[in-house]
Amino acid sequence: MSLRTEYPFTLPKGFVDDHGTLHRTGTMRLACARDEIEPLRDPRVKENDAYATVIVLARVVTELGTVPRVSTKTIESLFVSDFGYLQDLYRIINFQDPSILEAMEPGTPFPMESAEVA
Repeated sequence: MSLRTEYPFTLPKGFVDDHGTLHRTGTMRLACARDEIEPLRDPRVKENDAYATVIVLARVVTELGTVPRVSTKTIESLFVSDFGYLQDLYRIINFQDPSILEAMEPGTPFPMESAEVA
């Protein structure tokens, strides 16, 4: 039995870059403790606790279309529905049973009970 550490995703709407290119598919990896600890040192988080989520997602989203590097600016520029989708995906792969992803159509919203932390 092997541990799966990366999960492909399809955003509901997609990220539009500065050139107008739409990026919908990507990959998120499992988070490690450092991914949740490091943002707490960031001055942006000290001003606004909610910004930690932006930093964490920028660390764990390893691919987004042909975007060369996913940064906090990239995450900040997502449509709200896509930002929420990535938050739900993060909770599912890190705290729930990611096998539910196998039965879902790419880009569809997660069932509410799947995205809740137990």
